[in-house]
Order: sequence, then C-alpha cells, then structure tokens
Amino acid sequence: MCFLCVCYVSVGVQYCVCVCEELISSFAFRKQWRRSSVVIQNTSKTPTGVHSPSRETMSSPKPQEGICGLAQAVGPESWSKVSCPCCISAQVEPLVLIQLADNVQPNTKQWLMAMISANQKSGGAGLLAHPGEDASWGRIVVAAPRCTLLKATEDLGLCKADKDGNMITFSFNDLDNFSSVDDMQKFLTLAQRQYIVKYQLESMRAVRDQRIPGIAGDKGVLKSRQNIFQKLQKVRVILDVFPLRDEKKLQALGREWYSQKRLWGQPLDSIHTYFGGSVAFYFSFLDFYTWALVPPAVLGLFVTFFLPKWGSTDGNKGDPFVPEAIPQSPEADSDQPVSGLMVQAIFSMIWSTVFMELWKRRSAALSYRWGSITLTERFQEPRPGFQGDLGINPVTGRLEPLFPDWKRQVRVGLVSLPVVLLFLGLVVLGMLGFYYCEAVMSSFHKASGSIITAILSYLPSIIHIVYTNMLGNIYRNVAQRLTDWENHREESSYQNHHTLKVLVFTFFNNFAVLFHIAFFKQDLNLLRKRLSSLLILSQAVNQFTEVFVPYIVDRFYGSAEKELKEDDPEADHLQAEGSLPPFPGLFAEYIELLVQFGYLSLFSCVYPLTAVLLLLNNITEIRGDAYKICRLFRKPFSPPESGMGVWQAAFEVLGFVSVVSNCWLLLLAPRVQALTDDAGLSPATVVICAVMVEHVLILLKLILAFMIPDEPDWVRIKREQIEYCSMKAVSQKVSITMLIITCSAHVTSLYLL
Repeated sequence: MCFLCVCYVSVGVQYCVCVCEELISSFAFRKQWRRSSVVIQNTSKTPTGVHSPSRETMSSPKPQEGICGLAQAVGPESWSKVSCPCCISAQVEPLVLIQLADNVQPNTKQWLMAMISANQKSGGAGLLAHPGEDASWGRIVVAAPRCTLLKATEDLGLCKADKDGNMITFSFNDLDNFSSVDDMQKFLTLAQRQYIVKYQLESMRAVRDQRIPGIAGDKGVLKSRQNIFQKLQKVRVILDVFPLRDEKKLQALGREWYSQKRLWGQPLDSIHTYFGGSVAFYFSFLDFYTWALVPPAVLGLFVTFFLPKWGSTDGNKGDPFVPEAIPQSPEADSDQPVSGLMVQAIFSMIWSTVFMELWKRRSAALSYRWGSITLTERFQEPRPGFQGDLGINPVTGRLEPLFPDWKRQVRVGLVSLPVVLLFLGLVVLGMLGFYYCEAVMSSFHKASGSIITAILSYLPSIIHIVYTNMLGNIYRNVAQRLTDWENHREESSYQNHHTLKVLVFTFFNNFAVLFHIAFFKQDLNLLRKRLSSLLILSQAVNQFTEVFVPYIVDRFYGSAEKELKEDDPEADHLQAEGSLPPFPGLFAEYIELLVQFGYLSLFSCVYPLTAVLLLLNNITEIRGDAYKICRLFRKPFSPPESGMGVWQAAFEVLGFVSVVSNCWLLLLAPRVQALTDDAGLSPATVVICAVMVEHVLILLKLILAFMIPDEPDWVRIKREQIEYCSMKAVSQKVSITMLIITCSAHVTSLYLL
C-alpha cells in the first residue's frame, strides 16, 4: 500500500515518484536494485581504473557520410567501449585526429586510448577511440557518444530548439523537451561536435599519482589532478590534434561560397555549421562591413567628381597617382560655401557610429539563431600551456598548477612593457627616417618637376610602409612569446593581453605618421599623399597575397593530394590532411580590417576615394579568405562564440577617436580657417572652440548610439524568455530537490521504525 506519492512538473515533463511501503521494507529488493545499478554504470576497467579498448562500437545513432572516408576506412569493430546503452550504435562518426610522436610505444598509445574512453569520474574524457591501422600507428581517431555530446552541450550553455521551435538553454535532464535529440548530426553542428571532443580531451585529469606506461624518468610521472592532455603535449607524446574534414560538405560549401558569381550575401549558416561560431562571425562582419562601405564610397565618388574641384597646386603637377579630376589641394576650396573635406569629415563621424550600432544588432540576431546568446560563464580550467607548481586552488579547491599573480605582474611591468616601448621607439625612428627622405625627395621634385621625380617622391612612403610591415611581423611574434612567458591562467586573460599588445603597436605603427602629419605638421597635401600611398600599396600587396599566392599554392598542393588519393584514397587521406599547415587564426584578418576602418573613419576626408578602394579590395577579400580556409589549411577548432569579443570594443574605440581626428581636420579645412580669420578669433580661442565642438559631437555620438538599440526587439524578447525559463527551471529544481530530501527523510524514519 502506497503511503507517499509525490507528483511534480519540471519544464513541461511530468514526473511521478511513488514510494511503496512494502518495497521500502524489503532489504533484499534494495540490495538487488543497487547491484543492478552498478552493473549499468560500470564497465570493464584496467588496473589503473580506466576503460580498456574493446571491440564494441558506440556513437551517435547516425553516421556522417564523407568525413574523410573514415567511417568505412576504420572499421567499427575496433572502437572503444562506453557503458551508456543509448550510445550503442553500429556506426561511428570520426571527428578528431590525434597525431602521436614516432617514438611512442604501443603500451603508451593503448593507455592513452583507455583514458580517452574512460568516464570523467575516472579522469577520462568519455569519448570513443580508434587505434587506426594497428597499435603501432602514430595516430588515434576520436569520436563522441551521444550522452557525452549532450552533457557537454549543457556545460557550454548552448541554446537549442525545443518542440515548439523556440531557442532555450539546453538541459540534459529535460531531453524530451528538445527536438532532434536522437540525431546528433541535426542537434549539433559538425563544428560543435568536434569542439566538444577537444573540450573533453582537455578536461582529462589524473585521479591519483601514477606513471604513464612507456615513458621513463620524470617525464612519465603523472600527479593527482594533473591535466593529462597538457602533460602528454608537454612531453611530446601528442604532437598535434585537429578536426577531420568532411570532403563532401566542404565541396558543397565551396560551390555555395567562393565559387558563386554573385557579389551579395554569404552562406553564413553553412559556414557556421562546418567551421563554427568564430569563423562565421568573422565572415559575417566582413560581409556586413564590405557592404557598409557602399554609402561612403558613393559619397567619395560624388565629392571627387561632382563637387567643385579643389584645384591643383604646383606641388602636385605631374603626379601620376592623382588624376586631374581628383581634388589635389584642399587649400583651393576656401571660396566654396561647403567643401568636400567638411562633408566627408561630418559623414565619417556619423557613419562610424551607425555602422557599429547596426552591427551589434546583426550580431545579436546571429548569436540567437546559432544558439550562443547565453553561453555559460564559468570558472575556467587552466589553459593549455599554463605552468606552475601543483597546489590547491583556493577558489575551486581543486589540485592544479598555481602561479603567483605578483610574479606575473613583475614580468609584465619589468619585461613586457619595456619591450613594447622599445618597439614603439623603433616606430618613431622609422617615422623620422620617413620625414628625412620625404624632404630630400621633395627638394629633388621641386628642382626638376619631371614625371620621374614625381614617381620617386612616393619612394619614401613605400620604403616606410615596407619597414612598418616588417616591424609589425616581428613584433607579433615577440608579443606572442611575451604573452606565453607571462603565464596567464585563463584563456580569456591570455587572449586579452596578447590582443592589447598587438592593438597598441598596430595603432601606433599604422597611424602615428598620419596623426603627426595632421596634428603637428598640419600638411593636408602630405597627409593625402601618404594615405593614398598606403592604400594603393596595401591593396596591391593584399591582392597578390589573397588571390595569386593561394591559387599557386593550391595548384601545387592539389596535384600531390591527387596522387595520394589515386594510390589509396582511404589509407592515405589522413596523411594528406595531416600535411596541410594549421590554420593561422583570424587575428591577422581582424587586424587588417581594423586598420582599414581606421583609415576610413579617421582620415578619409582628405582622400575621398578611400572607401572606393577598400570596397573593391574587400569584394575579393571575402572570396580569397573563403578559398584559403577551405582549400589551403587544416580545419580549425572553433569554440561557440556570441560575437566578435574584444575586436568589437577595438572598433568602437576607433569610432570615438574618429571624432577627435575629424574635428581637427575640420579645423584645418581652408573654409573653416577662412571663417575664423574673418571673425578675428585668436588661435587659442579656435582651439577652445574646437575642443567644445569635439565634446558636443561625442555627446551626440553617445545619444545616437543610445537611440539605436544593441539588439532588435524580437531578440531582446527571446533572450528575456530564455532567462525567465532558466530561472523558473532552477526554482523548480530547487523545490523538487527539497521535496525529495523531505520525502527521503520521512521514508528513512519510517523504515527505521
């Protein structure tokens, strides 16, 4: 006879817990139930307490066709074993390849496969491992079972569609409320599944002190709670790990992406599915930024060819890079009521604000559509590469490497900062050299006035551009090494410090000369010549590196890959894919866009065709970048992203700096100077008025940014619904837990009686 029945509803799923007095009083039944539970949860273990590789196959229910041909190449009979019955399947989807060193012993590889297959309570990753051709083969193919994918989805805080099609935060305990949970290829994108494998591999930790089989000496000692994956990378057992490419999906994406003849739009959802959030957000921003260049490009053409000419001066005669139709001397427009410089400067300030606010709205819509609007912010594990003495973390209580903050601050203050200042000094040295060469070539041109000397007058700018590019490449490597040496614990802190170093140098390296010309020399002709040199040379170099070089490299590599495929398409494809260079990341691409945005928002008023050149360049840039990431590099791991991160803040900072720059350039406009002279204003009064106008414009910029919401109303409503449902689910979970505890206490007291 039942004495207690507890019924409750949790996120749309009704549960009923009935406790029967006869069953509670039966000790034999409880013992039988406990034994069966242990059988379900446990699997065969090695003496080290981890799962051993077996012949049983498990994975998501449906295989993915065409992922390097591995689904057929590596037989399903050799995949490792997991215990969850719902993960057992006749097919396996290979996701990630681990490259081992040539001297790795077979027992080391077997132990690593056992750890990969072990559950997380045993320190493993809860994944599936395949030895490849044989035990001595220097690679391990990794897949993921269904339950591991679902639990990691909850850990990452991803949103997924429920039965009604609404995006809500995924909960593993509420599977029945979500659609497509039985098909992992529909529920998660390929990029998400592959990133989860990496996420699980990096979470492996030793549960006790032990020795890695096949590794002698201190290198083989693995301490309790030490990160296993980082340890194996440090001792060079694991050389590389990368996601496998799906050739069929990659070819389909290429036909839809860079092979299309249309100029407008990109297959962003397909890019997100295959390459992941970070790559998809970059191309979405590149596409949005490229077509946002159309209004300033149209204005630039109008100012150049339809507004009254600024005229020409002797200093520009014979200049082959400045056509007669292009304004050549801002000083000659003082008779016009509204000059092109004034129109362009005011438009640049407005455009930079509207552009960033509209991008925020687009970014919010994409983050909702891709399920990353509520990513979990949790206390992160130490990043790969973090070093320190093992100890107890005072926050989490876990045993992990510890590194004192004061040591990191000393390294930053006494080493990193002086090195950064040293490189900034080299930038100043190059700027002084540019001015000296510019003065020499200018005197030659004034003396002869020939077309040859006009061409040679651009030589100092070209040399200085080459110098700054070389210095920038050297500095990026130095900044990487400095940030590694600073030993940041969290990946976010590491990325922020590295990005900050590069951004400070990039801003100084690319804009110092332009600011000096505008603010100190106050030479608009020289500023226009310098900016045009930068744009023309950078576009030429960019087209060479983005279009010509990738085509040559692809033709050379493609023939080698074809030979491998003709020899043995299944066995040799991994070798061909492993020979591809790793994807260098999007850092350099964002830097390039940031510099472009700076040229346009800060100084385009003195060279109205800036937006035109950038628009033409970026149209080919989209296809060139797409071609490179699809054909020339390994597929990268891409974590879920809710936006551009720190790069968005960098673009916004440039937007505020553009107000200062354009206000000063307006002050230098001949028409404005004529008005101030006619009014009899002193230079000090003019500067005070300029500062006041600058503050008013910044205030107007803030008001304009406030008037344009950062996210559309429908996204805001959806986000608030997600937050409300999450809060309600937590409240119900707490209530249910309290009920269960209360019921358990009553049952225990009745049982004791």
